[in-house]
Amino acid sequence: QVQVVESGGGLVQAGGSLRLSCAFSGRNVNNYAMAWFRQAPGKEREFVAAVALSGTTWYYGDSVKGRFTISRDNAKNTAYLEMNVLKPEDTAAYYCAAQYQVLWTREQITNAREYPYWGQGTQVTVSS
Repeated sequence: QVQVVESGGGLVQAGGSLRLSCAFSGRNVNNYAMAWFRQAPGKEREFVAAVALSGTTWYYGDSVKGRFTISRDNAKNTAYLEMNVLKPEDTAAYYCAAQYQVLWTREQITNAREYPYWGQGTQVTVSS
C-alpha cells in the first residue's frame, strides 16, 4: 500500500510558474514509478508526466513537453512537477499517482488505469 499526498497548487497568471509536490509513503516506495495526471471539468483525465523509480528516466505528454519538468528525490520520498510558461489550458486538478514499476512500457506509463495509488488532487488555475 502506498499513500500519496499532493501540494503546491494555486492561482497563477499565464506565463507564470508553479511547482507541485507529491509526498509518497508506504512499503518499498522506491520500487514505484511516479506520475502526474490532470483533469479539467468535463474532460477525461490526461497524462502529464512520469518519472521512473531511478529518477533518471522521464516521460512527458505532448501538451507539456518543454514546459514541465518532473523529478523525484528518493531520500525525501517526494516527486515534483515544475511547471513553467503556464497557459490557461493548463487549468485543471492535478493528481499524483504511483505504480509498481516492472517493464514501464508507454502503455503502462500513460494509462491512468495502470496506477493503483492516487492522491486527492491539487487545483491549478491559470488566468489569462
